Amino acid sequence: MKRIIYSIYVDIPIAEHYGKSKNKNDSVEKASVTVNAFKEHYDRLVTSKKDYADSINVPFKMYEYDEQYKTFEKNFAKDFPEFTGYEVINFYKIHILNELAKDYDEILYLDFDAIPLTKDNFFDAWDLSKGICVLDNNDAVIHNIRVNHSIRSPSAKYYNCQAMLIDGGYPHRNDVINTGIIGARKEDIIKLDFFGGFRHIIDLMTSLRSKGYREAGLYPQNIIDMFRYDNETIFSYKVQVNDVNIQWFDTEWHYFFDRHGFIPDQTKIVHAICKDFDCVWRKLDA
Repeated sequence: MKRIIYSIYVDIPIAEHYGKSKNKNDSVEKASVTVNAFKEHYDRLVTSKKDYADSINVPFKMYEYDEQYKTFEKNFAKDFPEFTGYEVINFYKIHILNELAKDYDEILYLDFDAIPLTKDNFFDAWDLSKGICVLDNNDAVIHNIRVNHSIRSPSAKYYNCQAMLIDGGYPHRNDVINTGIIGARKEDIIKLDFFGGFRHIIDLMTSLRSKGYREAGLYPQNIIDMFRYDNETIFSYKVQVNDVNIQWFDTEWHYFFDRHGFIPDQTKIVHAICKDFDCVWRKLDA
């Protein structure tokens, strides 16, 4: 059984984080918090993941701004000039997942702000033959047509995926999937077929933001304004269309550290959305 853990870090320009989002919270100031925190804590964010991989005898690979990424970025910019740098890097992490599935049986992906706090073996704890492991953010969806959230919010992803499914004649129910931590075996990665028909999917997502779609009246303008080209929206869409088995992470293996101000003792991997890495290091060192 060949296994690997990987992560990605590319210093995306601040202006590329939110593009032309109309939401006031999608600001340069907000993006700068992420950019600066990653630079300040870079060394330990890398070593914490490597140390965990070493502790369970699994190789770790860090993907950064190298020739492989530059080629991917160049090709995406040519084919999809409408993508922001933030969107490109989030598609890149799925691209790497597909590439690693050619050589490895089981894979654990960690966002750069996801930090292991345990030496328990993820691959022993989760039977990946039962499906891809991801977190759902369903509880954060606002089921109200007046919602006006960030283009990266769970509500934006839910309604965007819903619109895609309706357009294709599929049942509209969907889960808001968070891809900050992904555990998967090669068979399910292949079945997901994330990039299969990718041009069609992006054309569909573009049409859902068009004048004609607005005039059709299925969604109000404030909902349509939240639609973007999000990897998690497509991930959820593909799970439904290709009938891929999913396992939902519990809060131990994916603790969504956002506004709570503390990290529970039972946490095994903390996803520091708030970028308060000093709090994470205090917990790791305790």
